[in-house]
Amino acid sequence: IKRQKKMLRYLRRPKDDNEAFDSVIDGLKRVYKSKLLPLEQAYKFHEFHSPPLDDSDFDSKPMVLLVGQYSTGKTTFIRYLLESDFPGIRIGPEPTTDSFIAVMHDEHENVVPGNALVVDPKKNFKPLSKFGNAFLNRFQCSQLPNDVLKSISFIDTPGILSGEKQRLDRGYDYAAVLEWFAERCDRILLLFDAHKLDISDEFKRSIEVLRRNDEKIRIVLNKADMIDNQQLMRVYGALMWSLGKVLNTPEVARVYIGSFWDKPFHYDSMRRLFELESQDLFKDLQSLPKNAALRKLNDLIKRARSAKVKIHELFTLGFLLFFKLLFFSFKKRFTLT
Repeated sequence: IKRQKKMLRYLRRPKDDNEAFDSVIDGLKRVYKSKLLPLEQAYKFHEFHSPPLDDSDFDSKPMVLLVGQYSTGKTTFIRYLLESDFPGIRIGPEPTTDSFIAVMHDEHENVVPGNALVVDPKKNFKPLSKFGNAFLNRFQCSQLPNDVLKSISFIDTPGILSGEKQRLDRGYDYAAVLEWFAERCDRILLLFDAHKLDISDEFKRSIEVLRRNDEKIRIVLNKADMIDNQQLMRVYGALMWSLGKVLNTPEVARVYIGSFWDKPFHYDSMRRLFELESQDLFKDLQSLPKNAALRKLNDLIKRARSAKVKIHELFTLGFLLFFKLLFFSFKKRFTLT
């Protein structure tokens, strides 16, 4: 009875305004600004780790990052999901996408260049300005009115080079940019062509960078209808063997097999398998908006832990410097006497 009365008193008690949130995202913003941000500012956390978060970081839609070698079907995959072209689209067997393209929703169809994107307060791309003009000239946002883009955004990346082309200088740190997007996206799709499974040196370095977010990684074996059943089994086995060496994890990420384009299948015998795999992949992408708040909460917790570690490191360094100065002071007095 006492417990019931205590519970009733708690429920009837007027709640503090600070405890009432309109949504999870609103609560995260308020907690960050009132609790974590003052701590970061006091200990200069933004100067050696990452810039402060703003409202666009919390309000942004879930992002899907597509990574793969050229001509693996990254741009075609986005077009397949949207069921329409988007501004700046280029599709071909040669390396066509040489820029990072953010495909996002807007009421009017347009292309926004990178230098304008990083100063837009409604977009969360402001920290990308640190990569310089060489990158910003290779970064753009394609906006169009599309129902799919109302709940999710896509990041199309330049095709990873292989062979002699790997020696070409992009003019910016490609791996660092990839890591920045990987930390902020909700899903990472690694696309492979069923006809070329070789993992180049640049692709290997990219996967090693993405491996730090292995819980977000999904594998897509694209253009699987271009080979017969026996070849598909061999290709799948070779892909798993190659990924096992690069990812260096006991469990390989989920692999989706299919052909994500609007053309008829070349080999129709595996149609049922491709349809089931497509449904599983689409369900995984459809779940991202529901889990977006949970992902942002997880990122905020990781950020708080990083700030705590950095603060402890500063305290430790400060104590060491203090005792070192104290030691030299006593040593100097001792030698003088």
